[in-house]
Amino acid sequence: MSITTAGNMLFTTEAIDTATPERVVAENPELEELGALFREHHKAIFRIAYRITGSRSDAEDVLQTIFLRLAPGRRDLSPNPEGYLHRAAVNASLDLIRRRTRANFVAFDSVDVNYSPKLAAPSPEDDLADTELRELIRHAVAKLEGRAATAFALRYFEGLDNARIAAVLGTSQMVVAVTLHRARTRLRKEIGNYLEKHYEV
Repeated sequence: MSITTAGNMLFTTEAIDTATPERVVAENPELEELGALFREHHKAIFRIAYRITGSRSDAEDVLQTIFLRLAPGRRDLSPNPEGYLHRAAVNASLDLIRRRTRANFVAFDSVDVNYSPKLAAPSPEDDLADTELRELIRHAVAKLEGRAATAFALRYFEGLDNARIAAVLGTSQMVVAVTLHRARTRLRKEIGNYLEKHYEV
């Protein structure tokens, strides 16, 4: 897999199943109370969570968490329910990553996400390096400050442009651009050494 930002997205070669998470609905019938809101947004929330966490079960947990929080009070999400739910999906996904154990996880001390693997046909070692890099990026993003982490995830995991991100965050495109620049700079510092070891720079 090539670690690039083609189309402003990371990990676009990962298979993402956006079918209705029947298990979540079956185990939580109260979600039916949210009706149209759940039907309209659950696939997008699941997709965001899957891209950030890299795990279907984690994505289902994020989806469940978000809508179960809404169910008791039927919170008013106007005027921007999509923006609220996108932010909630990113934040819940990053919170989950922050809680993950790092046992047996490769150490790193310094990301640029624009490098490609050395070999066109990856060896098993390259596949392992790509898997480690995906996890490194996820953990590095989870270490960012709240708005920076959300903006980065929406841009490079979900593929939103700056205008859409600004609408989701309720801010200007200029603020989004500055936030993304600072986030990329921070990530380069976090994962640079790992990339130099495993990828051409």
